[in-house]
Amino acid sequence: MSEKRDYYEVLGVSKDAAKDDIKRAYRELALKYHPDRNKSPGAEEKFKELSEAYAVLSDDEKRAQYDRFGHAGISGRWSAEDIFRGGDFEDIFRDLGFGFRGFDSIFDMFFGRRGRYGPTGPPGPAPGRDIQHEITMTVQQAAKDTKVEVEIPRTVTCDNCHGSGAKPGTQAQACPKCHGSGEVRYVQTQGFTQIVQISTCDKCRGSGKIIPNPCNVCHGTGLTKKHSKLEVKIPAGVDNGSVLRLAGKGEAGERGALSGDLYIVIRVKPDEVFERRGSDILYKLPVSYAQLALGDEVTIPTLDGIVKLRIEAGTQSGAVLRLKGKGMPKLRAHGRGDQLVKLVLRTPTKLTGDQKKLLVELSKLEPKPTPPGIDRVSNEK
Repeated sequence: MSEKRDYYEVLGVSKDAAKDDIKRAYRELALKYHPDRNKSPGAEEKFKELSEAYAVLSDDEKRAQYDRFGHAGISGRWSAEDIFRGGDFEDIFRDLGFGFRGFDSIFDMFFGRRGRYGPTGPPGPAPGRDIQHEITMTVQQAAKDTKVEVEIPRTVTCDNCHGSGAKPGTQAQACPKCHGSGEVRYVQTQGFTQIVQISTCDKCRGSGKIIPNPCNVCHGTGLTKKHSKLEVKIPAGVDNGSVLRLAGKGEAGERGALSGDLYIVIRVKPDEVFERRGSDILYKLPVSYAQLALGDEVTIPTLDGIVKLRIEAGTQSGAVLRLKGKGMPKLRAHGRGDQLVKLVLRTPTKLTGDQKKLLVELSKLEPKPTPPGIDRVSNEK
């Protein structure tokens, strides 16, 4: 067995790295080496190595034990399952777009117990697959709780046989080859030694049952394709790339197995008026020289409607005024961001004769500002 690499080296972080830096490094590497994305040889083993390193270094107690005693301090204190338990793998994988349903499915993946195979025993009915659907919204829609009806093409339980796969009035029978166990055993005797080889039954494909009279709608699968209409509740404050998980709304599983999950990916369209900056909203307000010099009261749009804004006399172009609580709601938190109003001086391109005369008179009365640094440059020469 090859010696384990240093966990910090595996993740490419220093020994004094903060937890956020460790999480960020793992997210990037997990996205690169996740076996659902990377099919190259060795990617899965690399992914497991990364995940073990993250499971230890993201936990304060495990990390302290590792820093003090190395790998021996971890393996001597925790089982393989306990090392991974408690990590936020599910949240990370969900954010990266990989569907998982709880710790057990994550642990199964790390240790080769994928898909239909449980921790022990033969394979059973396959669970349903996760599916993904995108919803496009405006900034205004994303600023409030929204209900959206979506139509999802997915596999569902057959209504005719209720998922059994058998023709109504009939039922499945125990497989005659494996007698319902889902596996067959082959025994070889070599001298005083017996070698037992266990494999999946090829007649029932591990289900332990056969269907003599298949359903004429689903042809024995227990599943059919259907366009399902679902109402999705989208919380206020979602951003472009936000992912919502609807448990059990993915593909149906075989013969009563768990259904997959539906992942709703939010796409927020760029807005011509409001620019989003986290929970804040930036709004650029064109103003004239007179408004900045003399002050003014203007009306501007917000996500909540029209409001009045006071510009104080002598305000400079580029100044940013803040409207408290007029930004985006904070997702999974209380309160709202602010609306930032940036004042942008609008220079007129066409002037009337009277306007030109007034500006000429003003320029005679108004002192011209000295360019910053001009005195220093002159003195240096």
